[in-house]
Amino acid sequence: MDNQKPSKFTYTVSQHHHMTIPWKSFAQDEDQHVKAAHVKARASIVGRIGIQMLSCGTGAWRVRDAMNTVARELNLTCSADIGLTSINYTCFDAGHSYSQVLALPNTGVNTDKLYTLEQFVKRFHTDYADLTVRQIHQKLDEIQNRPGHYSPAIRGLAAALACAGFIFLLGGGWIEMLCTFVGAGLGNWTRGAIGKHRVTTIAGLAVGVAVAGLGYFLAFKLLQIGFHVPGHHEAGYIGAMLFVIPGFPFITSFLDISKLDMRSGLERLTYALMITIVATLVGWLVALGVHFRPEDFAPLGLSSLTLLLLRLPASFAGVYGFSMMFNSSQKMAITAGVIGAIANTLRLELTQLTSLPPAAAAFCGALVAGLLASAINRYNGYPRISLTVPSIVIMVPGLYIYRGIYAIGLNNIGTGALWLTRASLMIMFLPLGLFVARFLMDKKWRHFD
Repeated sequence: MDNQKPSKFTYTVSQHHHMTIPWKSFAQDEDQHVKAAHVKARASIVGRIGIQMLSCGTGAWRVRDAMNTVARELNLTCSADIGLTSINYTCFDAGHSYSQVLALPNTGVNTDKLYTLEQFVKRFHTDYADLTVRQIHQKLDEIQNRPGHYSPAIRGLAAALACAGFIFLLGGGWIEMLCTFVGAGLGNWTRGAIGKHRVTTIAGLAVGVAVAGLGYFLAFKLLQIGFHVPGHHEAGYIGAMLFVIPGFPFITSFLDISKLDMRSGLERLTYALMITIVATLVGWLVALGVHFRPEDFAPLGLSSLTLLLLRLPASFAGVYGFSMMFNSSQKMAITAGVIGAIANTLRLELTQLTSLPPAAAAFCGALVAGLLASAINRYNGYPRISLTVPSIVIMVPGLYIYRGIYAIGLNNIGTGALWLTRASLMIMFLPLGLFVARFLMDKKWRHFD
């Protein structure tokens, strides 16, 4: 630890549980050129960039790469240990070292802010390396306080669109799609409204899933009363809850583990499993309360060609909606939607028209999504993870997971284990496909040093 005298900057001590860091207090000579500043001031910039990137939901490899890029520009050597919500790092120069521990109060996904930060890091050498310490912190303040693109209501509509497309791809018809649209929209709007009040993740998730299930139930009952809809359409209620699928932590956990960032990978995997288990258990309780069962969908009676032509827009709508939920800009969301339409439709066609098992088809779909995202990344700089995760979230077998938990809840252990095994195989092959694509297209990812 550095032993220099503390800064004369005064500030009010934070009253938050995760205390807010007064970044200006590290700028002992805040009007000094950043490369001439003390190691403490330079290291604080490196750490702040890392923790802001971590708050966007990206994996440890990308966070460390950004921190290293900036550290080199500031003539520092940086060593960092990165988790799901915290970073332990030390920066060295020729005569001093400075260590710091940074932590987030919560985790989330913000693809637009991630893109902005990646562009900041990419242009640091040309645009920011000649600024003062204060000017860089002011720029980071702007990025940190950057508002989201969408209100809770718009995020609710995005979830409604995504889940309606999702339920069609699972085999549902217009009745399931309509009820899912209502349930998912209400559920995600509720979760977003609760989130604005900083309610803990588990409580917001549980309430959102419960509202989604009850929203589907009410919409379905109204259709039964008004149009005498038969009861077997109740199975679509699963689709109303699929907006909670933790795609980013699931995918980044396996990618981090593949690069031996075990702490980050295991923490992310644990978080994803927690979200999945809580969501499915709450959904199961709601289903028991309203007497819904996850039965097979009624056949739609569509030809192979018609199904293909409908899968493309349904896949686009699903990925586009999920991308908006991750706060992607419209251009980024549309780009991800196009990638998802191609990759997911390929996966479904391979499963239907060939003897390829669903897990192998999922690998092929993820591989294509990863290759397309890498090609687009070279063209416009969109982060690969911001394009690939929405594209393959729609491939995550949420239906299998829910059916497995539902069966186990009723003591049908064999049936539940079968569904969960199928789900696990598909989930493991999705990041494997992305890993292969990244290995082929990214020279830095290919090696360790």
